[in-house]
Amino acid sequence: MKGREIRNALRSGRRVYGTLIVSPSPVWPSTVFQAQLDFVFIDTEHIPLDRTVLSSMCHAYRGVGLPPIVRVPNPDPFEVCKVLDGGACGVVAPYVESEREVQSLVGATKLRPLKGKRLAAALEDPNTLEPELRQYIEERNADNVLIVNIESVPAVENLDAILAVPGLDGVLIGPHDLSCSLGVPEQYHDPHFDQVVREIIRKARERNIGAGIHYSEGLDLEIEWGKSGANL
Repeated sequence: MKGREIRNALRSGRRVYGTLIVSPSPVWPSTVFQAQLDFVFIDTEHIPLDRTVLSSMCHAYRGVGLPPIVRVPNPDPFEVCKVLDGGACGVVAPYVESEREVQSLVGATKLRPLKGKRLAAALEDPNTLEPELRQYIEERNADNVLIVNIESVPAVENLDAILAVPGLDGVLIGPHDLSCSLGVPEQYHDPHFDQVVREIIRKARERNIGAGIHYSEGLDLEIEWGKSGANL
């Protein structure tokens, strides 16, 4: 798949499947490709990967037709630009809690190479872009995927505003951090935790934005959340 195909699938409700890659070994790209996944997820928030290694991994997976989506260390547009320059097809931004953060991330993923006051003006009003420039930017960034982690009570409380930002393609629930923020650490079967997860999925899908949760403790809850609409 290309990035634009992932974006379209997330928004339309079709499911996309990926797996976390932690090893830079060149053995893995062809092996993972045989699993018929849609993308690979590379994490630089919790896994120590320098820019050179990360770029090599991104290009290797792109070479076999698996778009690499990279989680940056923090929701910083400069970090986003670095991984996109290194070959990523999309980003996951951790611990996002406000619409302002999402807007800055949209600027880094969907309005590159604009910067400074020109970027700020375009984020405020896209009509400030000349038609030729707007077409150039749309074509250049057509395969850039933007996903944000929803993993705290403030993010849930501000979810409607976050989901309303144009350019956001998906939300990925961080179960560990969310459970801690809710006061029920690692209690993933807790009724309140389950209710919040389902509410996030419901609200995202109502706005035609992809939703998922990287839960790795078993398949039972993944299946239930999938039935509730999770498609990432």
